[in-house]
Amino acid sequence: TRHYSNAPPMKPTLTTSYIHGASDVPFTPKSIGQCLDDIVNKHPDKEALVFLQDGVRKTFAQLKQEVDQMAAGLLAIGLEKGDRLGMWAPNVYQWVLIQLATAQAGIIMATINPAYQAREVETVLRKIGCKALVCATKFKTQTYYEIMKQCCPELEKATPGDLRSKSLPDLRMIIMIGSKPPGTYSFEEIFEGASSSHREKLLSLQKKISFDDPINIQFTSGTTGTPKAVTLSHHNVVNNSRFIGHRLGYDWRNPRICVPVPLFHCFGCVGGTLTMVMYGCQLVFSSPSFQRRAVLEAIQSERCTILYGTPTMHLDVLGQSDFSDFDISTLEMGWTLRLYIAEERSEDLTQSAHSHGFPSLK
Repeated sequence: TRHYSNAPPMKPTLTTSYIHGASDVPFTPKSIGQCLDDIVNKHPDKEALVFLQDGVRKTFAQLKQEVDQMAAGLLAIGLEKGDRLGMWAPNVYQWVLIQLATAQAGIIMATINPAYQAREVETVLRKIGCKALVCATKFKTQTYYEIMKQCCPELEKATPGDLRSKSLPDLRMIIMIGSKPPGTYSFEEIFEGASSSHREKLLSLQKKISFDDPINIQFTSGTTGTPKAVTLSHHNVVNNSRFIGHRLGYDWRNPRICVPVPLFHCFGCVGGTLTMVMYGCQLVFSSPSFQRRAVLEAIQSERCTILYGTPTMHLDVLGQSDFSDFDISTLEMGWTLRLYIAEERSEDLTQSAHSHGFPSLK
């Protein structure tokens, strides 16, 4: 049986695709690289990043030096301003290094879900025309090189930097973190590969970067079809992270943030790493992928004051059997995305948090 409404169709009331208007807070007309320079000048010796599983700790000055070194290394293998590079890995230090290095060199980084299988990664690499791909060696049950051989059978016999694939005609180079199988570069050789001429080229290039330049491609979830690619500019992500931090009080707090959310998602790479760049926040990455015990251990050992997480992550942490054995007294706030949770689950989360002595969730 078909049912029809006899009501007249609603007349659209919106005439524009987004709301806009005057504000007394001006946007920041800077690139990511300029913002990084600003925060390094302000807090050179302050700790910026901690990756607990890999034992990595970097101050802002150390981070800046390694970002510039990696950016020059990317130029040394033939990448240029406007080229697209895919980043396919879990939460590791190299992810942040590539995010900021590509921004320094004007290379557009595409964030790729580390759980993608061969068909999915091939689709997104082809869709955006990636010239380079940086990927981990393994993640959970996945071996990335084996997945890429399914996408590019030519990889095993290719010369590093000169891959010629029928299925991915734009892809020329694959950079592996922690290994160097046939046809690929290792991350370390790119990091160490720049000469003085490449560093000079980087300095010259940075003068040509505009805050309106595209710098990041993120993908939609793909729940209603294949993931859609969304291109973001320096101006977009710099101001997004700036207003996120302002809303959460990072301009007056001294936040030390536990970040178990994935870097490939905007929650991690804008709400996390770029608020670090804008406000000098300290980020603590508890593990390459979410593990509730690792989160509690990170909060306790690193004295974190803010916890990021999806509602399901927060509920999982609260459900840890020995939750009360951990000292989380330094926590001041948790930040979640209520957009993704039903109202009744949101109430459950808030009540459970309060019953465990957990701070407010924003």
